[in-house]
Amino acid sequence: MLIDAHQHFWRVGRNGFAWPTPDLAAIHRDFGPADLEAIGARLGLAGSVLVQSQADDRDTDWLLELAADEPLVLGVVGWADLGAPGAPARIAELARRPKLRGLRPMLQNLDDDAWIVRPSLDPALDAMIAHGLSLDALVLTPHLPHLLTLARRRPDLAIVIDHGAKPPIATGEQAEAWTRGVDALAALPQVFCKLSGLLTEASPSQAPDALAPYVRRLVSAFGPDRLMWGSDWPVLDLAGDYGGWLVLAKSLSGLTDPADLAALFGGTCRRFYRI
Repeated sequence: MLIDAHQHFWRVGRNGFAWPTPDLAAIHRDFGPADLEAIGARLGLAGSVLVQSQADDRDTDWLLELAADEPLVLGVVGWADLGAPGAPARIAELARRPKLRGLRPMLQNLDDDAWIVRPSLDPALDAMIAHGLSLDALVLTPHLPHLLTLARRRPDLAIVIDHGAKPPIATGEQAEAWTRGVDALAALPQVFCKLSGLLTEASPSQAPDALAPYVRRLVSAFGPDRLMWGSDWPVLDLAGDYGGWLVLAKSLSGLTDPADLAALFGGTCRRFYRI
């Protein structure tokens, strides 16, 4: 049963929309359930996890409204200002929405790489744990040591690393630091990872095989029981297509056992997000 662990909807100019910008012409338009349904009908998609793309409460509220009436969306990862004084109350409000499964603070866009370990976030993180919500970590290599600190402090907080922590496929810079960071986080049982977003980290001139060592590392570090496939659609359209990435991910994973493939392409996502 194919489940996409990471996809987006957005409306240009609405719900706090700030990205993608007009220069990204391939994805600078509205995307919604009908677009995903068309893809899913061709590929046998059983469902998806809808992830926020805008750092705005209006976006999260809109996604939850859409998801309530969309059977293909099995869960939602929203956004909340975790540093705001009212964060615990907002988190409690969001947690009452049936399909909310987690929150994503978009760490890659913040000026402070260590933001996630600020003491001022403790009330929000306490609320997330109390309400059974997971943390999607949108991070780059410099964030990994700080995410490790958080994970060690908060063993009860389920964490999933988005897009394999965006490995340096195009440049190779900080590849050793990325590997160390990924391996250290993978040693903690509450940390999971998404096999997603890798095509857009490669340069246009690179062959798909350039992703191979990074995919192998993620599979080796997390195993299929803590690694979940995601499309990152429609961002994916900047570098490939849905069906092509699905086939490539299966090939590069090196997995052949049906149980392992079932976990990577659906089972692990279902378990992590309590679907």
